[in-house]
Amino acid sequence: MIHLTQPVHDANANAKGKDLGNLPDWDLSDLYTAPDAPELSRDMDWLEAECAAFAADYEGKLDTLDADGLLKCIHRDEAISNIAGRIMSYAGLRYHQLTTDPARTKFLSDAQEKITTFTTPLVFFTLELNKLDEDHLAGLLAQNADLARYKPVLDRIRAMKPYQLSDEMEKFLHDMGVVGDAWERLFDETIAGLTFHVDGEELGIEGTLNLLTEQDRAKREAASRELARVFGENIRTFSRVHNTSAKEKEVIDRWRGMPSAQAGRHLANDVEPEVVEALRDAVVAAYPKLSHRYYELKRKWLGLERMQVWDRNAPLPMEETKVVGWDDARETVMNAYTAFDPRMGDLAQPFFDKGWIDAGVKKGKAPGAFAHPTVTNVHPYVMLNYLGKPRDVMTLAHELGHGVHQVLAAGQGELLSSTPLTLAETASVFGEMLTFRRMLDGAKSDAERKVMLAGKVEDMINTVVRQIAFYDFECKLHEARRGGELTPDDINALWMSVQGESLGPAFDFMDGYETFWAYIPHFVHSPFYVYAYAFGDGLVNALYAVYEENPEGFQDKYFEMLEAGGSKHHSELLKPFGLDASDPKFWDKGLDMISGMIDELEAMED
Repeated sequence: MIHLTQPVHDANANAKGKDLGNLPDWDLSDLYTAPDAPELSRDMDWLEAECAAFAADYEGKLDTLDADGLLKCIHRDEAISNIAGRIMSYAGLRYHQLTTDPARTKFLSDAQEKITTFTTPLVFFTLELNKLDEDHLAGLLAQNADLARYKPVLDRIRAMKPYQLSDEMEKFLHDMGVVGDAWERLFDETIAGLTFHVDGEELGIEGTLNLLTEQDRAKREAASRELARVFGENIRTFSRVHNTSAKEKEVIDRWRGMPSAQAGRHLANDVEPEVVEALRDAVVAAYPKLSHRYYELKRKWLGLERMQVWDRNAPLPMEETKVVGWDDARETVMNAYTAFDPRMGDLAQPFFDKGWIDAGVKKGKAPGAFAHPTVTNVHPYVMLNYLGKPRDVMTLAHELGHGVHQVLAAGQGELLSSTPLTLAETASVFGEMLTFRRMLDGAKSDAERKVMLAGKVEDMINTVVRQIAFYDFECKLHEARRGGELTPDDINALWMSVQGESLGPAFDFMDGYETFWAYIPHFVHSPFYVYAYAFGDGLVNALYAVYEENPEGFQDKYFEMLEAGGSKHHSELLKPFGLDASDPKFWDKGLDMISGMIDELEAMED
């Protein structure tokens, strides 16, 4: 498709006088040109007809298909996934650009309901696949190499076999999915609609959270207290969303006979529960040598008797308040990617040139950052809320890593390209590490090196320690919800039970901090997702150690791992690097890298 000059968004109105340069907006026309585009109507009509035809052709007949027939059936299912994914990607991305627009909300909701209705007749497909005799399926796979490619997908589907309900119940649950989605949208719209007043200025959630990294301590405190005030005013809504989501999950898990609230996520991630528990236990055991030790150092640097929660992400006193313009951020990340391997730079370039990034902070835009893969015959889109902080450069490096991974994995096709969450954070965290190492190598003084090292340690603590504390909070929340409705105070108490343990003895906690669970979207959108960040960070630290020890041929192996998408188990993907995530010592390797950086920071004090 020919791209016209891409729209750019002048977000400097939201940057409080900082000139960030021209920040790009998305061009969604690679998906559809407009909500009323004839191509979109055509695809919706095709989807309705093809879903009905698929059910008519195959329901009750999967066990009669030969190898070629089953392959054709899977290809048709893949085509359905592609068109449904294309429509939902367009509807979802438009919504994220302006979540407060009722027309966009309606368009997303209507698309979701239609596609759910169209695809309900397809529920039989996975149910019947799971009823196929093991030897019969193995025989079909042995006859056709193209069919055998899909074995990882079939294995993941069949892993759900013990938890499968009757055909009627599965169809009912499929239809009811849109109700759970409505609670997610309530959460999103509530968050996006919150307004905060700090020092006479009206801000949204992103702008207010951003103040927690300001040099001015009074400003950080004011922002923290205002966050607590607004969360407190809305806590009943957030409590209702969490209670309902957790109850819905408990009911479905109970009917399915899931052994734990986390089991479904582990199955979806294609990771063994003991591997996750080994990660969790290793991180919790390392709290004293990681977060507790680092924050004690930071307390001294800040010259404080006690740390307050608004000091957690404070810049260091010797750190210059630095605004990084968009062009500089782009150059920093692109140089780091290209220095690792020119192919990586080539893959990242179109994101900047073709409207694949939406960078500016805008009223009503969803908070946070993400990379959405859309479908394998289009391309990913990256969303940022760029405010020119050095951390925002790392966020760009992170999300661009996801984007590169998604482009590389697209060759696997719709069913095999999607990487399990445990490995989905690999390329993003690796992209951050490349960018950080390049910036560190360019440090002009010990003071600058110290600031950069401390920043990286903080990011790693936020990725590893904070996310495992989040995971523990979720485990406690879902467990407690099984005993009945939770009041806001109940949830607050669960939150505080993990915060002190993870952050350590240097901290005091202000009144109101107990509500800060309320704004974390992963708890609502993707229960137990958060351990994937810690998994990814530990994995990348181990990978990077391999790269430093033996760089010869590393890039080719790395690209092969990303290209594999979801076609291989984590044990297979890590084998070429001599790594094994099921070995408890594996996690110590990654945690030791963080600890080593804190050692270096402590040595600078002498």
